Amino acid sequence: MLETFERAALEAGKAIMQVYREGCPSARKADNSPVTIADERAERIILAQLEAAFPNTPIIAEESVAAGNVPVIGRSFFLVDPLDGTREFIDRRPEFTVNIAYISDGRPLAGIVFAPALGVAFAGENDKAEKLLVDDHFQVTERTVIRVRPQPADRTALASRSHNSPQTDVFLAANAISQCTNIGSSLKFCMLAEGLADVYPRFTRTMEWDTAAGDAVLRAAGGSTVTLDGLPLTYGKTSQAHDSDFANPNFISWGSARSALERA
Repeated sequence: MLETFERAALEAGKAIMQVYREGCPSARKADNSPVTIADERAERIILAQLEAAFPNTPIIAEESVAAGNVPVIGRSFFLVDPLDGTREFIDRRPEFTVNIAYISDGRPLAGIVFAPALGVAFAGENDKAEKLLVDDHFQVTERTVIRVRPQPADRTALASRSHNSPQTDVFLAANAISQCTNIGSSLKFCMLAEGLADVYPRFTRTMEWDTAAGDAVLRAAGGSTVTLDGLPLTYGKTSQAHDSDFANPNFISWGSARSALERA
């Protein structure tokens, strides 16, 4: 499965970078979030690859959902964000990513996060996570196994560049965290997985396709993502009384192998 994810992500990243170099206008979706032709081209590429390899597995993809195309899901399905960090893309910051994840029984079991402008990807499955270096021809040149680091006394936190909140500041103060780095897209999960940071609190709205791939990489590297009640963040949330389908609650991602409940 990860081989298919990798091929799809690299091809989508190549299409995104062509648009990135040429420049393009952006539009606004119904929820006022930005979208570009790069999002749409990348999603078409990913959907074609997944549908060919796994014709019986439903795909929940961001732009398709925005267009009203939402398949019925069962125990297993894919979550796709063809261009996570569209604001970064528009503002010419290189932190945008391609996200593809496989969900089974509410858990992200496999995923890939590809940052084409940075030439790096992260993949995770079956308790093994890797960092991939990608050259200008979109070929993988190096693979390195990555793992979260033990929680140090002096933790480093990560926060969203575009969606920070006062609750994040309260969390940092309550946990005596003095260092906080702001970065866009799902790369925050990958930095935890690589052992470059320790915690990522998120107190503003996200959708499942924003988080699933990075969360899969993080869990494969020994970390976890929990809701504010200390339980693992789950996927496939539909018919929610308080929010739309596939919307996430607030959560905290940890770069540590200790139990989720212990950290809550």
